[in-house]
Amino acid sequence: MKPIALQLYTVREYAQQDLIGTLRRVADIGYSGVEFAGLHGHDPEKVAAVIDELNLKVCSSHTAMPTPENIQQLVETEQILGNKRLISGLGPDRFTTLDDCRQAIDIFRQASELLQPYNMSFGLHNHWWEFKTIDGKLIYDLIMEEAPAIFGQLDVYWAAFAGSDPVKVIKQYSARLPLLHIKDGTLKENEPHTAVGNGILDIPAIINAANPDITEWLIVELDEYSGDMWEAVQHSYDYLTSNQLVKGNR
Repeated sequence: MKPIALQLYTVREYAQQDLIGTLRRVADIGYSGVEFAGLHGHDPEKVAAVIDELNLKVCSSHTAMPTPENIQQLVETEQILGNKRLISGLGPDRFTTLDDCRQAIDIFRQASELLQPYNMSFGLHNHWWEFKTIDGKLIYDLIMEEAPAIFGQLDVYWAAFAGSDPVKVIKQYSARLPLLHIKDGTLKENEPHTAVGNGILDIPAIINAANPDITEWLIVELDEYSGDMWEAVQHSYDYLTSNQLVKGNR
């Protein structure tokens, strides 16, 4: 079983108010790691010390797109946090034509090249728009083919929302998916996500499709939720650990 992490964007409202307290609550639930979505003004060294104290790992960070202008700051922060995987993406307006897609791919390639001297890697977090078809080609396939140095952090919900089968996508790209975003819901437009296990995705099949020699972390994320977000975070942990789909710290 692989360790379970939480994408802190899930609890962003709490993290903005009290990042340290949020980290403690995540650790108390039993999550083994976290994926950052900003430090909310906190000093990276202080955050790293708390992470170490709580026996958490930083599996990755969702950051600004690495560019020549921000690379030094990004690298310095992530080195302090002990993280080697930076995740980003682009909005739907960057994938409206084939030329747009190729310009986006150039951005991804540059991000990867900028990180390589620091022994860090760049990963793409997808939404639904990367699973559209342009000129008979799935955009996600085009990205993975033309930017071979990047890895995928597959968001299984958005792949399914767009009409793709996440199990098939995971099997197709198993050698390039060290991280999976485990997310669940109704797949209905404009409806919030559910706790993992309460939606219609076949979560066991999705997780079991991953290559155990490549996939290192399973990361819970909810973009929105209709109830108490902490209840959804707890339920997701309980569902995944009780079904022996992940390994937690409790």
